[in-house]
Amino acid sequence: MKTNPLSMQLKLDPEDFLPATNDEKESLVIMRDSVSFWKDGLRRLLKNKIAMISLFFIVVIMIFSFIVPGFYPYRYEQQIKGSENLSPMTYSEEELAKKEAGEDVFPHFLGTDKLGRDYAIRVMMGSRISLIVGLVAAAIILVIGSLFGSVAAFFGGWVDLIMMRLVDIIYTIPDILLIVLLSTVLEDPLKSLATQPGFGWVQKLGAKLISIFIVFALLYWVGMARMVRSQILTLKESEYVTAAKALGAKNGRIIKKHLLTNCIGTLIVTTTLQIPSSIFTESFLSFLGIGVAVPMPSLGSLAGTAINGFQTYPYLLFIPAVLISLIILSFNLFGDGLRDAFDPKLKN
Repeated sequence: MKTNPLSMQLKLDPEDFLPATNDEKESLVIMRDSVSFWKDGLRRLLKNKIAMISLFFIVVIMIFSFIVPGFYPYRYEQQIKGSENLSPMTYSEEELAKKEAGEDVFPHFLGTDKLGRDYAIRVMMGSRISLIVGLVAAAIILVIGSLFGSVAAFFGGWVDLIMMRLVDIIYTIPDILLIVLLSTVLEDPLKSLATQPGFGWVQKLGAKLISIFIVFALLYWVGMARMVRSQILTLKESEYVTAAKALGAKNGRIIKKHLLTNCIGTLIVTTTLQIPSSIFTESFLSFLGIGVAVPMPSLGSLAGTAINGFQTYPYLLFIPAVLISLIILSFNLFGDGLRDAFDPKLKN
């Protein structure tokens, strides 16, 4: 096609409009298959060796806490007469006599405490309590924080202003003081509730541990709410949200199906990182005596009890302390691995 040299019109070649050959088509084939968000994140997570090692330790600790106690011959509240303050892998005189008589006596792998209770099963049950507190607290924080933050961001305006000022007020409340006050106020009502049929678990947990759960539900969700709010403020301006509104979708459906679904990766990462924080809080409070009711053990209460005999039996303190550190470190490293895998900004 001939054009004026001074014209800005492009010179077109008819050969440019011919169908592509088979060789040209093959050269344009995408070398990597298209993968979903979850598959791509899982693939990147599996390549993270530190995250995988941390996940392995978490699984081992859960097996140690939830499965092994079902086969262990001792119970966490069982007091064995004559077996007080035994060192690891030792027997009392009565147990030695039974062994000489041909009876099978299961060893005390971690020794016993001053009341003759097997320390290994108490550490297992203490790990179970700490993990349950961390998982339940993280679930409570996820539900309350995500709903509160998404509603505040979606409606905006004076609704967002009032709800965020409420978050600022909650930030100023001292959590430990509230736990002490709640445990004192709820002690008598919970004791009365424990006598009712079907509420025996209330007595096992105790008023202090239930107060910790209540404080988690009242105070600890504010960080999650702020994170979700920041995500929703960006997502609510997307075209698919506008299309959903135009089609007549209700606000609750838009929040549930479109907004929260599209920030699920961030929610999972934040929740995973919240678990070690909750475990540390519970262990710290149990160390101070504000935790599970006796004789139910917790890693924090085991460490708090063992500190009095630290010079004589230091292993009774080191074992729960090292286990707390290992659990918190494993969850933190695994949470970092999830963040690296599912955060789109870190793909490169």
